[in-house]
Amino acid sequence: MRILITNDDGINAPGLAVLDEIANALAGPDGEVWTVAPAFEQSGVGHCISYTTPMMISQMDDRRYAAQGSPADCVLAALHDVMIDARPDLVLSGVNRGNNSAENAVYSGTVGAAMEAALQGVPAVALSQYYGPENKDLDDQFESARAHGLSTLRTLLDKGVWTRDDYGIFYNINFPPVPATGVKGIRAARQGFRRDMGFGVQPTQSPSGRRFLWITGAPQQQPTSPGSDADWNLKGYISVTPMRADLTAHDALEALKAIE
Repeated sequence: MRILITNDDGINAPGLAVLDEIANALAGPDGEVWTVAPAFEQSGVGHCISYTTPMMISQMDDRRYAAQGSPADCVLAALHDVMIDARPDLVLSGVNRGNNSAENAVYSGTVGAAMEAALQGVPAVALSQYYGPENKDLDDQFESARAHGLSTLRTLLDKGVWTRDDYGIFYNINFPPVPATGVKGIRAARQGFRRDMGFGVQPTQSPSGRRFLWITGAPQQQPTSPGSDADWNLKGYISVTPMRADLTAHDALEALKAIE
């Protein structure tokens, strides 16, 4: 198997090193793992592409490249340049530092890379490690992902739904905020929503008197809607969420026929 890995935390991020271990084990001794990742952190850029500016790409090592662009840019760079003669069988994005459950998935560059791969017709999975009181002080904060990533991916490849249609399915995996021994299993889950927990801004003033705004987040440990990805994560389960890039609100289409 030929696997492409990328992320949004940057090519030197520890989570990418974890994913490299998982990908190499998944690819096997006869497989290949290629890396095309952002040269610098690109968290929160979603499915952004550098449409109006070129990006520099540099080879760091054998089958390892850094691109000055977004995670989606990195997927495009791999498929249409770096790996143009031998496209990957699978794209893995992550392992993100922090969860991409619930509404976080909308903003996530990690998920954005998997989405772009799916739009390009390549099976793809985003992987993220939830942080919380039980794992944030561990020597290895990615312990759950490192211990359970390979088996989760093997199960998903074997039993998951994989389509090559328009807006094909890709997957969003979140590992729970617990030590590896505390993981209770895997749950297929819908994307949740944390009410009253959205992003905001915090004004500040620089020493030169200029006004700036910091984007602020929200606590990630509050209970969320039952059966959702974040709900299962906080209960100690790995969540696996099937996704599509299709943004149509299909449930509203029939009612909207009244305008015709």
